Parts: sequence; structure tokens; C-alpha cells
Amino acid sequence: MSERGYKIDLFQPGDAAGVARLFKEVYGDGYPVKIVYNPEQLVTGFESGEYIPILARTPDDRIVGYTSLYRSAPHTGLYEAGQTLVLPDYRRTPVAGLLFRYIMRVAPTISGLDALFCEGVCNHTHVQRAGIMFKHVETAIEIDLMPAEAYEREQTASGRVSTVDMFRTFVQKPHAVYVPEVYEDCSRFVLKGLDDSRMVVASTAGLPSDKPTEIATRIFGFAQLARTTVYEVGADFEAAFDAEEKRIADEYCTVIQVWLKLSWPWIGAVVDVLRNRGFFLGGILPRWFGKDGFLMQKVLAQPNWEGISLHTDRAKQILRFIKNDWERTQGEVI
Repeated sequence: MSERGYKIDLFQPGDAAGVARLFKEVYGDGYPVKIVYNPEQLVTGFESGEYIPILARTPDDRIVGYTSLYRSAPHTGLYEAGQTLVLPDYRRTPVAGLLFRYIMRVAPTISGLDALFCEGVCNHTHVQRAGIMFKHVETAIEIDLMPAEAYEREQTASGRVSTVDMFRTFVQKPHAVYVPEVYEDCSRFVLKGLDDSRMVVASTAGLPSDKPTEIATRIFGFAQLARTTVYEVGADFEAAFDAEEKRIADEYCTVIQVWLKLSWPWIGAVVDVLRNRGFFLGGILPRWFGKDGFLMQKVLAQPNWEGISLHTDRAKQILRFIKNDWERTQGEVI
């Protein structure tokens, strides 16, 4: 697609070396997602459908902008849109907007893509505004996700940076979700604004006893971040989670996120366990596991609330729910 003097199109294997040059020009070797520097890995990711880069080129075929769709959630049909990069000399041009527009044109044509989400940084509102423009809906806020050092060159952050999770559905899948009683107001507020329907059921069941707990954690050392996915819950959940959190403590993480399933009738009991350990509300993650997920989070320092800039009243209301829960849970830690 050629528009406003730029060519916007999908990555091809021959572009891999040019992508690496682009990131080196802006970040040196410091960009944390290393696949962009490795042509062979980038090509493999593209050919498997795990990673779909989109490029902006000048008429002389120089790559000046980049973004991508990639799988980062347990459900392979949910892609994240991110890693957007524009050369400094082209940041006052339409390149970033053209990349976002192309994403929305190509996403519905990608086989197996059910839904799309982005993490809009909160040290400014540019990405959030683009998300709203392209019909994404805010559903969660990840508090203090990224360190300020990640934005050192831009000088746009004075502390850790939070992100707003914004989703858009392309293939509808109405289903039932179980809502923890303590989060009923927030959950109904978020679900009412979705672009897909949900039947809300109160979560009243206790932890099941017919299966063992299954937990997996991924550590992002550069961000001092741990992301823990709970795939199954059993009667041993408290002991299993305490062991996992102890292991995470050895990794010196500042932020711990826990991904849960809203398809569990016992999600409320799981949330209670986490809240007693200082975890607080993050929000809802549509289609995270095929069905919806739920984010709980813990920040091992005073969160950088003052550094959070939000674009819409909806996002500001979600933050109020989150901050109020943070205040309550910090007094409830056993």
C-alpha cells in the first residue's frame, strides 16, 4: 500500500537485515526484544505466523518505520500489536498513523486471528488515542510495567511506566464469565463496554480438589517483571502459589503479574488467596485463554500513580477501581 509518499506493507524475508539496522540505529543493541536483531529468528517467526512485522518505507525503499503483530497470550488467536518504532527524523510525519491504519486493514485477513490488543503506555497518551481511534476498548491497567530506563532516550518517564490494555474483537465469541464478588462492580463496568457479549455469573465455588495446581512463570529481567500464568487450580493452590512466589523473589522482580481464568466458578476463591498476599486488581483480559482472563498484580514499591496519564474517562474509572483495591489490599496482607 502506497500512501502519502510512503509504502506500508508486510515484512518479507529479505527485509530482516534492514529491520535489524533500523533498531540498531535507534536503540543500538539495547532493544529488549532480541528477535528484531536476528534475521533468521525473525524469518522463522514470520513464516510460522507467530510474528507478523509491518514496515514503512520511503520511495527509495529505506525502512523508516516498523510495527508488528505477535502472539504473547496463551490463546494463539489473540495477537498483540506493538513494538512500534519510527526513525527520529520521521516522527513528525504520518508514518506511525499509517502503520496503525495498515494493522487494522490486515488483521481481519490473518487466518486464526480472533482478537487484537495493545499495551498503551501511560507516560503519554499517543498510543491510547490511536487505540481509541481504531475501536479498541480499555479493559485493564498494568501498574508500573516498565522501568523508566526503557524510555531514557526519549526522556518521557520519571518513574516506572504503566500501560492500558486495549482490546478489539474480530471474531465474536459470547460466553459466560464468573466474577469475584469483591470485583463485581469493576467487572460489570468493564464487560458492559466490550465489543463482544458476556453472561456474568457470580463466583461462589470453593477451590476444586480433583486436580493439582499448574503454574508457569516467565521472568523479564530487563523490566524486573514476573508474569505468572495459572493454568489449573487445585486444593493445593495456596501452597503451590507460595512456593512459586518464593522462587520469584530470588529473581529480584519489582512487579509480579498473575493471569487467571474467568471461566473458573472458583475464581473468587483464587482472588481471595492472592489479595491476602498483597495482590490487587488489574482488570479483565478478553479472550486471553480463548475465553476471558483476569489480571492480578503486585508492586513491591510505592506505585508511580502520579506518572499515569490516561486519555478517556473509561480508563480513569478503571484506574480508580485499581487504586482503591491497592489501598485495601495493602492493609490486608497476612
